[in-house]
Amino acid sequence: MLNLTFKQLRYFQALVRYGHFGHAADACAISQPALSVQIKELETALGMILFERTARQVRLTAFGAEFALRVRGIVQSVDELGDLARAARGRLTGRLRIGVIPTIAPYLLPTIIGALHQSHPDLDIHVRETVTPRLIQELSDGRIDTAVVALPLSEPAFTEVALFDENFVLVRPDADAGKPVPSRDSLRAMRLLLLEEGHCFRDQALSFCNFGGAVPREGLDGSSLATLVQMVGAGIGVTLIPEMAVRVETRSAPVCVVRFNRPRPSRTVGMIWRKTNPLSAQLLELSEVVRQAGADLRKLP
Repeated sequence: MLNLTFKQLRYFQALVRYGHFGHAADACAISQPALSVQIKELETALGMILFERTARQVRLTAFGAEFALRVRGIVQSVDELGDLARAARGRLTGRLRIGVIPTIAPYLLPTIIGALHQSHPDLDIHVRETVTPRLIQELSDGRIDTAVVALPLSEPAFTEVALFDENFVLVRPDADAGKPVPSRDSLRAMRLLLLEEGHCFRDQALSFCNFGGAVPREGLDGSSLATLVQMVGAGIGVTLIPEMAVRVETRSAPVCVVRFNRPRPSRTVGMIWRKTNPLSAQLLELSEVVRQAGADLRKLP
């Protein structure tokens, strides 16, 4: 019988994730030599090498990659045992790890967190802000409990709950105030500033403007909506932002906001979580808190 410990599996997962002994040790709050010993003991117990080690990084062997797939399921199942106990208590308490995409987090999170503190004062809320592909991976790995994203994702392992729809608006320099509202086709002739690759909002903007697979002519790929709006104010081009971002991002830039004629570009904001999560009923309850937070935000002037 193999003598493996759950701690070793946790350390193994961390090393897979970071590909570096020092970074993995920091994430696990142990020393690098201690992590190395645990990984070596794991390999000895298995009688197989899990990692190829080089001076700069470590990478999984073929056996290690197959082992990692099995370990992910084991660790997730153990984590869900704790969630099962929390679900049995009825009211959600303890740690809640929420992921949020960057085009939602700065605008909706303050309202969500405030509402959750009032409705669930015993929650210890941890927030992770990153792009959708990373949130999908972290949710699959059990590193977060739920995420607020743009739907649909069509991931069969996840429950998707649509919360509200919001339109996109065009941001252009103040000098363009009063000009006609551009059509989709005319946007293609403009210098459209976009978020960098990896942001779903970039793909949504390209889709509305009928760029398809083509890349728009040279402009700026920004890492945040704030950067894009400031560049518009500097006269570099135009950009699209979601309505929830207007009040925050346009207050300090010399820009004007234009709402499109129908059909308007829009997105559906929703929550996702693993279908196997024992806390599904509680997360569905929390989704109503997020839905109301979105409604409250849209009422603001």
